[in-house]
Amino acid sequence: MNSLTTSFAARFPARAEHVLCNQGRSFALFRPHRTRRTPRIVCMAEPYLITKLESAEKTWKELSVKLADPDVVSNPSEYQKLAQSMSELDEVVSAFKRFKDFEKQLEETKALAKEDGIDADMAEMIAYEIGTLTNQLKELEEKLKVLLLPSDPLDSRNILLEVRAGTGGDEAGIWAGDLVVVRMYQKYSERNAWKYAPVSSSEAEKGGFKTYVMEVKGKRVYSKLKYESGVHRVQRVPQTETQGRVHTSTATVAIMPEADEVEVVIDPKDIELTTARSGGAGGQNVNKVETAVDLFHKPTGIRIFCTEERTQLQNRNRALQLLRAKLYEIKVREQQELIRNQRKLQVGTGARAEKIRTYNYKDNRVTDHRLKMNFELTSFLDGDIETAVQSCVAMEQKELLEELAQSVSTPAG
Repeated sequence: MNSLTTSFAARFPARAEHVLCNQGRSFALFRPHRTRRTPRIVCMAEPYLITKLESAEKTWKELSVKLADPDVVSNPSEYQKLAQSMSELDEVVSAFKRFKDFEKQLEETKALAKEDGIDADMAEMIAYEIGTLTNQLKELEEKLKVLLLPSDPLDSRNILLEVRAGTGGDEAGIWAGDLVVVRMYQKYSERNAWKYAPVSSSEAEKGGFKTYVMEVKGKRVYSKLKYESGVHRVQRVPQTETQGRVHTSTATVAIMPEADEVEVVIDPKDIELTTARSGGAGGQNVNKVETAVDLFHKPTGIRIFCTEERTQLQNRNRALQLLRAKLYEIKVREQQELIRNQRKLQVGTGARAEKIRTYNYKDNRVTDHRLKMNFELTSFLDGDIETAVQSCVAMEQKELLEELAQSVSTPAG
């Protein structure tokens, strides 16, 4: 490329003011300022995107002015609030500035390509530059679209994951155990370096669980596992089947973001709390002392039985933690249902009645009905569900982008 530049300068000394500069990823063509009119920059991005970006840029500038106000500087809480709002827009504004810079370079390079006296070597360099800038603009546009999407404020939270046996009798309980205890969710947690611990469980007679709740803690747990809420259907020959027939059973998964005492206030008068002996492993204490806690929430009818901890106080705290999460999830689910009705999302993140997957053992196949995609069963149950999770993220982003475009193009009122 350097030789092309030298060749061009040598053969066209009168036009050697066209300088080719290496800028790392691409080669930019620069010319001295001329008196002729600069070509009008025609924005390549979709109009709705530019509208949103210009609004974000305007807000960012207004915030920067406010942060310099002495009254704001002297008010630490207000200053911190504004600084946080501004920092959330930093990446968007920076990317938009690069977008406009690339767009300007592209228009100037296209104008240069139309000038007379350009030889084959220079034309090749110009074509290369146009292609590079065009690709950079496309990449930046896709990045900007995602940056403009509203973030879920719950994404960074830890969760309580509840699996409840559905239709299918004894096999449903075994399937519930396969989902959470034996394989899938615990192994997926291990792949993400998340910590998990049992909170509450009710064993089924023939194995597995009627219900099982575990706490999952780590980096952005809810942002990934929220897509697992719904009905998981299995088709296989159960351990309880003697004729070799394939049965269909279900388990329902609920993902509940952890809630603190400030977000969910529980009136003590709404609770009935009794104690019992836990039984099972754990030493003489759990067998002789009433460490188990049975908590009933009268307004909602929610009943929680906690036996996992070694003391009554610990089980009581666990039961209240789970109750808060359940009540918070009800509130979140109502909000999501309202949003879903407004934009008709295909990717469910809270509807428990929604059948999201079928696990077919005979064909070693998992079908995600929202994505219309198939996965290999064995690896999926071993916790390899990241592709499905990211596909759900991509689908939701696509739908949110469509909603964003529609919100700008639809006239108000």
